[in-house]
Amino acid sequence: MQMDLECIPCIIRQALGGTRLVTEDVAIQEQVLRQVLLLLSKIDWCQPPPAAIQAVQGELVSVVNQVDPYAQVKRDFTKLALSIYPELQSRVEQADDRFGAAVRIAIIGNVIDFGVNADLKVDTFLEAVQECFQADLDQVALNRFREAAARAQTILYLADNAGEIVFDRLLLGELKRLGRPAITVVVKGRPTLNDATMEDAKAAEITEQYPVIDNGSDAPGTILADCSPEFRRRFEMVDLVIAKGQANYETLSDAKQHIFFLLKAKCPIIARDIGCKVGDLVIKEHREDQSRG
Repeated sequence: MQMDLECIPCIIRQALGGTRLVTEDVAIQEQVLRQVLLLLSKIDWCQPPPAAIQAVQGELVSVVNQVDPYAQVKRDFTKLALSIYPELQSRVEQADDRFGAAVRIAIIGNVIDFGVNADLKVDTFLEAVQECFQADLDQVALNRFREAAARAQTILYLADNAGEIVFDRLLLGELKRLGRPAITVVVKGRPTLNDATMEDAKAAEITEQYPVIDNGSDAPGTILADCSPEFRRRFEMVDLVIAKGQANYETLSDAKQHIFFLLKAKCPIIARDIGCKVGDLVIKEHREDQSRG
């Protein structure tokens, strides 16, 4: 998915928000913005937005001299997600449609996105969790997802944010119940925004239950050319890919693979491309033959 002009001011706000997480020094914040503006004036705007964000985050990390500026917020939201996990697990177990309930929770976890909203508050997140059970969800798409997952023998589950990955455990469990496929969870190779890394997967207790690999990249989403050969090999061979979050949609919407994107539409550009409204819970199927058009 090519970058829209409206992505540029969003990327700038994202850089400023990330800088403010680690320093109140206005001079440093200004330095980050000046370097980001210079960088954005030179890079290719025809690439997917996450490619530009990857470069911008590199500038931010260099200036603030912190490998992971989002480390503390990732720990905080992982702790919060673990604290409410038992309640949500109970809701899934008591639901008439366990799979549908787990899908809703996995998607609403996508609210934990400090790339889109660096000022995300705990109360806002908790409200979104409660509202997810009343939100509309495309039942046709849900059933297609259920059927595809039940047929698949191998599934690659591309995680998105730290904290969110805790809720993915509920959906991973329901996927196992469908047909007992071999599931591998994928995290980022190095820190970027508040995306989940291997450290975050361990904190979320994912590694205790499922094989977890990293994709070798520090780009948001999944830029295949930037990923490790091992990850690309698995991606090409797997029966089904489940990709969480907007950045995975932006980077994989032209991929030659059977993918179900699970996300909350938080951006008008994404909503327009998908054909939904901002705020919608989205299940979007993509097949190899669609990428040829």
